[in-house]
Amino acid sequence: MSKREYISPQGLRIDGRRPGEVRHIECKLGIFSRADGSALLQQGNTKVLATVYGPREAKNRGQSLHDRAVVTCEYSITNFATSERKERSKNDRRLRENGLALKQIFETVILTNLYPRSQISLFVQIVQSDGGDMSAAINASTLALIDAGIPMADFLTACTVGFFDGTPILDMNYTESNGSGPELIVAVVPKSKKISYMKLTEKLGIQHLETMTDAATKGCLLVYEKLRKVVKSYSYSLLHARGATSV
Repeated sequence: MSKREYISPQGLRIDGRRPGEVRHIECKLGIFSRADGSALLQQGNTKVLATVYGPREAKNRGQSLHDRAVVTCEYSITNFATSERKERSKNDRRLRENGLALKQIFETVILTNLYPRSQISLFVQIVQSDGGDMSAAINASTLALIDAGIPMADFLTACTVGFFDGTPILDMNYTESNGSGPELIVAVVPKSKKISYMKLTEKLGIQHLETMTDAATKGCLLVYEKLRKVVKSYSYSLLHARGATSV
C-alpha cells in the first residue's frame, strides 16, 4: 500500500498522529496484590497485562543456576483480544517465540547475579490487540519488574516502526501494521541508547535500515519519557502511603 493511503496531504495518519508520534500511553502498577509485581499498560488500543513472581526458589532445582537467577516467561493472548475470536494453544509457535524473546531480552538487563539458585517468572498477556503487541509487551514487562523491585541495569523500552514510501511510521496500529510495508521492532536501553532487541518482519533494503532503526530508537526514547513519569508518580504515591513527607 502506498503512503497516500496512510498519510493525508496534511501529514496526518488515520488516527490523527504524525508519522513520528507514538500512541497515547496509560499504565497502572501494582494492580495484583498476590503477585510480586504487576502492570497494566494501554498503548493506543493495545492492552497488555504483565505479572512477575519472584525472585523465589526455583521450582525445578535441577534447572537452577548456582551463580544467577533463572528467568522464565510465558506469553499469551486472550481469545477476545482481536475481532477474530480464536482460541490459542500455549504451544502456538508465535506465542512460544515471543515468550522466548522476552526471556532473552530481560536476561540482559535484570541483575540475575544477585539471586543465585532462584527463579524470576514473567507472565505477559495481550488483553486487547491493535498493533505493536510485542513492543507493548516489553514496556509492560519493564513496569511489572520495576513494581516487583527486581534490580535492573536500566529501563528497557520498545517501539515498532513501519516504512511506507520512504517515510518511517512510529508505533503502528493494527490497520497500519497490516500494510504491505516492512515492520521493525526495537527495544532500547534509554541511557546508553543501546539496542537490546531488534526484529524485522520482512526484507528491507539495507539503505533504509539505518533510517528505520534511528526512528525506532527515537520512539523508544519517547516511550521511556512517558513510562519514567508514571514510575516516578507511582513511587511518590507509595512513599506518601507509608507516611513519608519528603523524598
